[in-house]
Amino acid sequence: MNAPGAAQGKHTGETNALYMAFELGEENWKLALSDGLRAPSRYTVPAGDTVGLLDSLAKAKARCGLATKASVHSCYEAGRDGFWLHRWLIAQGIDNIVVDSASIEVNRRARRVKTDRLDGDKLLAMLIRYHAGERRVWSVLRVPTPEQEDARRVHRELERLGHERTAHINRIRALLVLDNQRVKHVGGRLWQRWWKAHAGELRPGVRAEIERESVRLSLVQGQMRTIEAEQRQALDGESEPQVARLAQLRGIGMSSGWVLVKELFGWRAFRNRREVAGCLGLTPSPYASGQSETEQGISKAGNRRVRTLMVELAWSWLRYQPESELSKWFNRRFAGGGARMRRIGIVALARRLAIALWRYLEDGLIPDGAKLKPIGE
Repeated sequence: MNAPGAAQGKHTGETNALYMAFELGEENWKLALSDGLRAPSRYTVPAGDTVGLLDSLAKAKARCGLATKASVHSCYEAGRDGFWLHRWLIAQGIDNIVVDSASIEVNRRARRVKTDRLDGDKLLAMLIRYHAGERRVWSVLRVPTPEQEDARRVHRELERLGHERTAHINRIRALLVLDNQRVKHVGGRLWQRWWKAHAGELRPGVRAEIERESVRLSLVQGQMRTIEAEQRQALDGESEPQVARLAQLRGIGMSSGWVLVKELFGWRAFRNRREVAGCLGLTPSPYASGQSETEQGISKAGNRRVRTLMVELAWSWLRYQPESELSKWFNRRFAGGGARMRRIGIVALARRLAIALWRYLEDGLIPDGAKLKPIGE
C-alpha cells in the first residue's frame, strides 16, 4: 500500500469532520487521523485500549481545530478483532465501516513497499475518497448483530471438530500400518471389537500411542455428538424454522441447512439473484483486453465455506432430485460432455440452486419439480 498522505490533492469530503483509519495488530493499533486538509496525525495505542483511542481522537480534533462534538468517520480491515470494535465505535457516535481487505487496491507499478504506517495512510486516503462519493473504492462488509454472529459458532466448531476427527483417524491408521495392520473402520463399534481382539499383536510403543490417540478421538466424537444433539433439539423445538424448511427438501440435510441459514440466508438481505451469486463467489470473471478474451472461471470472492457446500449440494441434488428442472437442465447441457464438462457444469448448477433456495426461503417457491421429504423421514 504505497501511497501519498491523505491530505494531498483537493479535499472533497465532509467539512468539519475527522477521518480515522485503523491498522490493527496483535499488540498495538496504529491510528492515522486527518480532517482531509492537513497531513495525517499518527498515534499508537495498545491493542484493545479504548481509553487511549478516545484520547488520541481528542488530540487529533484539537490539532485540526475541530469542535469536540465534530463528526468522526473511521474504518478498519476485517480480521482477527472481528466486529466488536465496530459496535463499540458506533456506540460512541463514530461512523465506522469494516472493509474487505482483499478489495483494497494496490500499486502494481513496481515492487510494493509495505509498512503499518503506509497501510494506515492508504486506508485514510481511501476513507476520504469513500465519503466523497467513490463508493466503489472498496467493498464494505455487512456487519451481523451479536446474536447473528454468535449463532455461527456452532457449525464452525463442528467443522473444526470434523477436521480434527479425520486427523486422529488417519494417525491411528498410519500407526497400525507400521505393524502391517490395515483397518478400514476406526472409531466405531467395529473398531472397538477389532481392538479387543488384536491389540496384543501390536508392539508396546505403537499400542500405547494408539490408545492415547483413541482417547482424543473419543473426546472429539463425543463433543460432535453433543453439538449435533443441540441442533436437532433446536429443530424439534421449532426455534429454527428456516433450517427446518430447507431440510424438508430431498438432498439437503440438517447440517447443510444449518450452515446455509447461519452463514447466508438467515441474516443477509439480498435484493436480487446476482447478489446471491456474488456473495458466494459464483459469478464469472471474464478477461477481455483488445483482441484477447479469456474466461477465468468463477471469481471465488465470496463465502468459501458456503460456496464449497453449494457445490456438494449440487451433486446431492442430481442424485436425490433427478426429476427437478435444475437436474434436467444440467443433464441437457453437461451430462454428455464428459467428466470435465460435468465439473464445469456443477458450478453453474450450484449457482442456480443457491438462487432457487433463496427464493424458496424468501417467497415459499419450491424449485420446479423438486420433491419434499415425507413427514417423519
